[in-house]
Amino acid sequence: MRCGLLVALAAGLLAPPAAPGQRDPIRVLAFWSANVEGDHVEFAREALQFYRRAAAAHRFQFEPTSNWDDLNAERLEGVGAVLWLNDFPHSASQRAAFESFMENGGGWMGFHVSAYNDSETRWPWFVRFLGGSVFYGNNWPPLPAWLRVEDSSHPVTRRLPKRFLSPDNEWYSWRPSPRANQDVKVLLTLEPANFPLGLKDTIAGGDVPVVWTNTKYRMIYFNMGHGDKILTDPRQNRMFEDALVWLARRP
Repeated sequence: MRCGLLVALAAGLLAPPAAPGQRDPIRVLAFWSANVEGDHVEFAREALQFYRRAAAAHRFQFEPTSNWDDLNAERLEGVGAVLWLNDFPHSASQRAAFESFMENGGGWMGFHVSAYNDSETRWPWFVRFLGGSVFYGNNWPPLPAWLRVEDSSHPVTRRLPKRFLSPDNEWYSWRPSPRANQDVKVLLTLEPANFPLGLKDTIAGGDVPVVWTNTKYRMIYFNMGHGDKILTDPRQNRMFEDALVWLARRP
């Protein structure tokens, strides 16, 4: 038993046990899928390594899973935050468990396709959770884009410059813009100088937030998450790490 624990600690799957008198480490449960679009799998595999290191640095307990049936009340007991790296729940029971988790103070961080929803999704709670936004369009092929920081005082964006070039990504646009919801705080937006963005499929313009939080919940959404270049920019990586700390440590 002790040998198995040491192996897990060495692999970074578990945070070191808390010292006497300290609180138990914050638990972070990261969901991903291996049978989705290849570029999304590439991102998830790299993100798992990235967040494993970040969680160890901040003494969080990091637990990856590719079993979406782990979205259930028993498995979520004691979990501080969940990450959706490249997919989303598909069954009614998974969705219901996530709704209950979030409505009762759970934390969520989603990337890229994890927020995808259209007329076939049939999950109105999730649309409201995102701030009322529905997927509208995207650029293709994946391209870098200039991002504008909307609030440099926020814990997630405090270490970012006012604008920076984000690595290659397939960027999504939304209707209505999440900014139209008074409960939504937009943190990063595509700069107008990017438009038209794309070659085969184009985002022509408009208000295109790419990072936001619905302040009614402990949540944050990142539009980034397509391919193996997302985690190549140290400035953006600092934001991803700061977001985990902000989300997991909020009461």
